[in-house]
Amino acid sequence: MKFYYTYVLRSKIDQKLYIGFTHDLKSRLIKHNKGLILSTKYRKPLKLIYFEGCLSEEKAIKREKYFKTGFGRRFLKSRI
Repeated sequence: MKFYYTYVLRSKIDQKLYIGFTHDLKSRLIKHNKGLILSTKYRKPLKLIYFEGCLSEEKAIKREKYFKTGFGRRFLKSRI
């Protein structure tokens, strides 16, 4: 069974959050911190501060979109 992950990173430079999804969390985090992901290239180093596992890519994308809303950001602040 393949899992998909919705994750939240915090930049150690500006303390801002980055929200994304992937099927390989470990590899994706390495890519972020090597500067291989354009959206976080200049905000590294990044720390993984939250993640959720999902059974389908569609559910992971829905969670990512939710986390990017005002309600989702409030949820994350209460969990982090």
